[in-house]
Amino acid sequence: MKHTAHSLSSTRHLKFLLLGFIVLLALLCLYYGSSFAPSSRRFDGENSFRSGSLFGGNLFNHRFDDLHGHRSLILEVPKTIPVCDEMYSELIPCLDRNLIYQLRLKLNMTLMEHYERQCPPTERRYNCLVPPPVGYKIPIRWPNSRDEVWKANIPHTHLAKEKSDQNWMVVNGDKINFPGGGTHFHDGADKYIIALAKMLKFPGDKLHNGGNLRNVLDVGCGVASFGAYLLSHDVITMSLAPNDGHENQIQFALERGIPSTLGVLGTKRLPYPSRSFELAHCSRCRIDWLQRDGILLLELDRLLRPGGYFAYSSPEAYAQDPKNRRIGTAMHDILKRMCWKVVAKKDQTVIWAKPVTNSCYLKRDPGTLPPLCNLDDDPDLTWNVPMKACLSRYSKKMHKQKGSGLVPWPQRLFSAPPRSEEVGVSAGEFKEDSKVWKLRVAEYWNEMRLVIQWDSIRNVMDMNSNLGGFAAALINKDVWVMNVAPVNSSAKLKIVYDRGLLGTVHDWCEAFSTYPRTYDLLHAWAVFSEINVRGCSMHDLLIDMDRILRPDGFAIIRDVPAVINYIRKYFTALRWDGWLSELEPRVDALSKVEERVLIARKKLWGNEVATI
Repeated sequence: MKHTAHSLSSTRHLKFLLLGFIVLLALLCLYYGSSFAPSSRRFDGENSFRSGSLFGGNLFNHRFDDLHGHRSLILEVPKTIPVCDEMYSELIPCLDRNLIYQLRLKLNMTLMEHYERQCPPTERRYNCLVPPPVGYKIPIRWPNSRDEVWKANIPHTHLAKEKSDQNWMVVNGDKINFPGGGTHFHDGADKYIIALAKMLKFPGDKLHNGGNLRNVLDVGCGVASFGAYLLSHDVITMSLAPNDGHENQIQFALERGIPSTLGVLGTKRLPYPSRSFELAHCSRCRIDWLQRDGILLLELDRLLRPGGYFAYSSPEAYAQDPKNRRIGTAMHDILKRMCWKVVAKKDQTVIWAKPVTNSCYLKRDPGTLPPLCNLDDDPDLTWNVPMKACLSRYSKKMHKQKGSGLVPWPQRLFSAPPRSEEVGVSAGEFKEDSKVWKLRVAEYWNEMRLVIQWDSIRNVMDMNSNLGGFAAALINKDVWVMNVAPVNSSAKLKIVYDRGLLGTVHDWCEAFSTYPRTYDLLHAWAVFSEINVRGCSMHDLLIDMDRILRPDGFAIIRDVPAVINYIRKYFTALRWDGWLSELEPRVDALSKVEERVLIARKKLWGNEVATI
């Protein structure tokens, strides 16, 4: 009996031990599974996706609990990343019409909602590398690219046929040429620009007006020839157009090396701060300015600086037929109630100017429409913010000084603008920031000196622009910079514009609104740390950066060591291992934590890589 009791006791202990081991194993699986398991994916029958490896973002969405610690982090990284089918060679995830159809989104096409950002849910994000089209070549370098690009890189010739009488573009063998024409300026943008300067009676017929006109917004820009020819006038233009029936017009503009972006005057504010542009331009942009009580004109008003101009070249401005006269009269009535005045009118163009103070607004009769915005409305909040049918009044300081208070270009690039006080930046801090970035950029270029030529880089994106110091440090190089202000620091973008630079607000938890292969250099300072803290996927961001980056282009990633160590492991799968360099940067005034810099070059690859 004693022997039997002992056996039963041993069996009981063994069962408890086994049960405890199973519970421990389950807890371990739960813990590590939350970090490494693929996110759940759901597929509908009719529009089901072919492969779980192609779709379903966040496959490797890791949270670092101790970003600033020094311990080694062992995290799963994919050995390979599949290549998307060739049909996705021009994929823009958040401007994908197929997605709209698949999700059966009910959008108001009259208000252009179908051209606004509609991002895929997590389970439908692409987990593949976007391939170049067949025959893709390294882009023609600037400045030659202004006038010609490889046809194979953007194999669309529809615009050349549709706009053949307007000199937009001409197919010439294996290239597409850009004579510099437009719908309104058939004889060339250069002559048209001089004509605008003459209308405004600017000194020397120069549209830059002694450096006082620097930032321009061109809506409905076509292939951006207006902005292209303004560059020689020391004027920089945000050329804006939607991803519409005019095939790939912004893709052509970026391939040419011209500052431009996808966007539309629809239902949401454009992602730019208030008082950012001295001139807004519309040359037959086919926009219904009268809709919704002139709300699109009010959006231009928000974006224009005190005394800013709106140059409008369109039949409504000059045609004498009943329809166009009716539209022109109604526009004039709205703009008059907005306190705008006609300052020049000649041939087919009319130019309005907005007031420099609030005085006219305060003198309007009670009940006059459009109303003034509420005092608590922040005109600089733009990310996913609906447009508002009201007039944004000037701040007390801007009203008192009767203008923006900006010095002329190029002095404004390194002069602390008056609005820097609004974001808590002193003149001393502004100056120190510029000094630091000058040294940082010199360090970057010194590291890349053996692998870049003077014309290797044209289109640059600073993914965390802060005060624009990175872009300012590149002023002597023949590049332009898209300064991106992450949503949590979007208020600082006004400083970027006040320096005479361009930029946009963006949430890096989502895909950026640009065509594939449009930037030569991506600079990411603390971007990965920031999205990781918010629980977003670093894997997804790397996939999108690869989509944006041109073959032979560079990525400069500056972040804490734990992030750098993790990202480095991706480079073989991304095919960014053509050239690599890692350095420990010098400590400076902006060094809040230990950082490392990783620089990689994307390989040119194409049809020899198997697709899924």
